[in-house]
Amino acid sequence: MPFTTTRTVLFGDCDPAGIVYTPRIAYFVIEAIHEFLSHRLGGEGLRKLFAMGILPPARALSVEFLSPMTWDEVIDIEVRSDAPGTTSFSFAVEGRQASGKVTFRASMTQVCIDPESKQPTALPDALRQALRPE
Repeated sequence: MPFTTTRTVLFGDCDPAGIVYTPRIAYFVIEAIHEFLSHRLGGEGLRKLFAMGILPPARALSVEFLSPMTWDEVIDIEVRSDAPGTTSFSFAVEGRQASGKVTFRASMTQVCIDPESKQPTALPDALRQALRPE
């Protein structure tokens, strides 16, 4: 079952015409993924990852902008986790307007990095469990 959160488009997310500035969608994606992790890990997601002894930098982020979003619009953002790899984990994210129309699609891959060596390290078991489909 996917995780869904909502995001209200703020004035500061928009260009002078009142349309979401496309790079802001990356923030929507990252915020929704953090909420997903918090939900799945039972607490503040990034702090839980750090407590597992990993740093989770993004390796890849891709956004497809499909339909304009405007100031004060409420967007539903759905997050799904993909099957985790040995050292990485990925998400598929989709934003929808109140009408149900898809406004953006995105994917993001993060890598588990050892804080001391700064090298990739295996996914902690607790994270692997949290990323399993519900």
